[in-house]
Amino acid sequence: MATSTSLWSFALVVGLLTLTPGLDTALILRTSALGRRRRAWGVVLGIQTGTLLWGALTSLGVTALLTASHLAYTTLRWVGAAYLVWLGARMLRDTFRGRPMAGEGDPGLLGGEDSVTGGWRQGTLTNLLNPKMGAFYVAVLPQFIPVGAHHFAMGLVLTTVHVLLGLLWSAALIGFARVLHGWLRRPRARRLLDRITGTVIAAFGVRLALSD
Repeated sequence: MATSTSLWSFALVVGLLTLTPGLDTALILRTSALGRRRRAWGVVLGIQTGTLLWGALTSLGVTALLTASHLAYTTLRWVGAAYLVWLGARMLRDTFRGRPMAGEGDPGLLGGEDSVTGGWRQGTLTNLLNPKMGAFYVAVLPQFIPVGAHHFAMGLVLTTVHVLLGLLWSAALIGFARVLHGWLRRPRARRLLDRITGTVIAAFGVRLALSD
């Protein structure tokens, strides 16, 4: 497989993966829709930092060891699932207990100050605690590395393609979410968004816990 063919083929695969709605989409839309634009970009950069690390670790062969070890994979899976369920349940609890919505003094993880750093920590943690990202890279990345190419260098190039596509799609999501900002000034609308997002995040956690 030629290098150019490898790049285009990998871009197609991860492009479709990027466009598929999931946890990352929910986090970015919710944070941006509440007017936390800097924090939303922090979440985006954190998610892409995690992607870059998974790609680098896969290129070095470290994630292959993770997926080969049932105990290590299971431990990371349960830690990630517990984190997501806690995050989603916390959002749902706050909407039913009448606590201030994000943007009204809520210092929570999904509300918080409008800072890039806080969003980056959240995005990175969410991505790195998802062992399926590592499993995906172990299964897919080696297939697109041409014969004779430097494994680590080509792996980073392919991962960079994934990161760039993720940044472009995230920019579109943030732009779209700004349209919702006016509607979300109403407390009822914010509660609805938090309940939807909290349910999605908790559901991803449960799905991760029950997956094999």
